[in-house]
Amino acid sequence: MVKVNDVEVPEGLLYSKDFEWVKTEGAEVRIGITDYAQKQLREIVYAELPAEGDKITQNEPYGTVESVKAVSDLVAPLSGTISQVNTEVQNKPELLNEDPYNKGWLLVISPSNMDERKNIMDHQKAVEWHKSLSKD
Repeated sequence: MVKVNDVEVPEGLLYSKDFEWVKTEGAEVRIGITDYAQKQLREIVYAELPAEGDKITQNEPYGTVESVKAVSDLVAPLSGTISQVNTEVQNKPELLNEDPYNKGWLLVISPSNMDERKNIMDHQKAVEWHKSLSKD
């Protein structure tokens, strides 16, 4: 785990510039929002997620999260078919604030093209990117 200012950036994950993380689990990937995202949103009160079996497309919105501050699109870091949806997050959206990298995951997908992973950041690039965000 690397901390950039007060933001956690765990090793072993890939990161999108839309503030989502990707964890490869065999032939599938687990997706969630980053610590930076949940801190920016503050108190998350609602999550709208697609259904199992739906398809998502890299760089396209697939759902939303709503906080007391704003409504934000969730943007797919990879394309694929959804095999699991974390319904617990829909029932208890505060999990996204409490534990974004574990209990607060959003989707598990079967990617249609694992090569799309090259379009998102590895851990080292994500650490550097988070450092640049803190300068703004």
